[in-house]
Amino acid sequence: MSTQNLKTNWAQFIPLVTVFFFWGFVAASNDILIPVFKKAFDLTQGESQLVSVAFYVAYTVGSIIYMIISYLTKGDLINRIGYKNSLALGLVISALGTLLFYPAANTGSFPLMLSGLFIVALGFSLQQTVANPLAIALGPITTGSQRLTMAGGINNLGTTIGPLIVSFAIFGSATSGNTEMSIESVKTPYLVLGAAFLLVAVLLKFSSLPDKPAAVVEVEGEADNTRSSALKYPQLILGMIAIFVYVGVEVSTASNLPEYMEKNLGFITKDIAPYISLYWASLMIGRWTGAIEAFTDNMNTQKILRFIAPYLAFGVFLFVNAIAKHDLTPFYVYALIILVLIVADMVSKGNPARMLLIFSILGMVALLVGMTTDGMVSVYAFTSVGLFCSTLWPCIFTLAISGLGKHTSQGSSFLIMMIMGGGIVAWLQGEIAGILGIHSSYIVGVFCFAYLAFYAWKVSGILKSQGIDFDKKVSGGH
Repeated sequence: MSTQNLKTNWAQFIPLVTVFFFWGFVAASNDILIPVFKKAFDLTQGESQLVSVAFYVAYTVGSIIYMIISYLTKGDLINRIGYKNSLALGLVISALGTLLFYPAANTGSFPLMLSGLFIVALGFSLQQTVANPLAIALGPITTGSQRLTMAGGINNLGTTIGPLIVSFAIFGSATSGNTEMSIESVKTPYLVLGAAFLLVAVLLKFSSLPDKPAAVVEVEGEADNTRSSALKYPQLILGMIAIFVYVGVEVSTASNLPEYMEKNLGFITKDIAPYISLYWASLMIGRWTGAIEAFTDNMNTQKILRFIAPYLAFGVFLFVNAIAKHDLTPFYVYALIILVLIVADMVSKGNPARMLLIFSILGMVALLVGMTTDGMVSVYAFTSVGLFCSTLWPCIFTLAISGLGKHTSQGSSFLIMMIMGGGIVAWLQGEIAGILGIHSSYIVGVFCFAYLAFYAWKVSGILKSQGIDFDKKVSGGH
């Protein structure tokens, strides 16, 4: 950046994160659609995970289409049409996808449902390509990752609310006693969502967001920028795999949870929504905790906020579930598990590699506890995976593009392409569930976290060899 902003531009940042909310709302709602579609269309667990496959593979397809268009037109598409226009275009594409839910619900067509989700996510792919670097650009570079974490917290407000609203649309209130599901009832929330996409597209078009924000560049002398392509940097190559398995374990843990709770614990589908909401709220809890440095440089204030932010986010979860008339009694004990997150966040000291290592190990422990126990202990263990996934996206993203210099935007597009891991890993776990059983299938997530721990260890050495040391950056303050 030729001139770096001295503080976050909140007037531009706040309307931007609306799209982050949409991504979370739809992604988490898929976890309610999976068991509904499984029963309505008589699918196997592996086939039901095609919901995740259609949604997350669309990110990769969207990135490839974007790269092909940019290549054929001999210029970057987003730079040509502008950031605001690109966001608006992405929202319009997603709105077109929601329209397919109307004929899909009326005809009871599973392929048409998948097509609708695919097109919605296709629009999200373009939005992600624009919004992630834009969130970083709306303020000082030093707090860019915290703004991305904060945007992720807004994303998870959507993931907390989404399953509850979609479940209400299908089954009614928690006290209604209705356990019958209707595919036709799915169309209403998605048509409303499509209208919201179009409304926000218009509002963003006339907002003060910059059409072409200043590019984020590396500090001079920080890294070697003589390489010909982003793919020449090992931190990016390994980081692409890390994004793939991270999104994979995050999505597969939640999307297979309804099957586990129904088959092994005897839950009925309508009663699972608050637990899916808790899983995604756990990501919000962690991200609100990890974003506090974007608000203040005062260390004493940060220490206080580290305890206030997670429980404030937990309070949001309790509030929305109280409105939905769910029994809150089973969730109060979760306040103790949140303490583990707070301690881990303090120990990481803002170093993304250290945080990635610590949280990946805790994620493995949570899955292993869930696999070796049963009853509500296992449910809390599986939902706590959300806590330990919470800050991994900004950690991996920051580590993977560090030192890329002029190749940063190219590297970012490669990372977004790997979001397809959410669909593929979820499908893989669904298939393994058919062989080993749903409880044992969570071993897939253990291997995902194991790779993330390896990446955290490996990338530290790679970056230090290029002259990038996050310990020095952290000790120097933000």
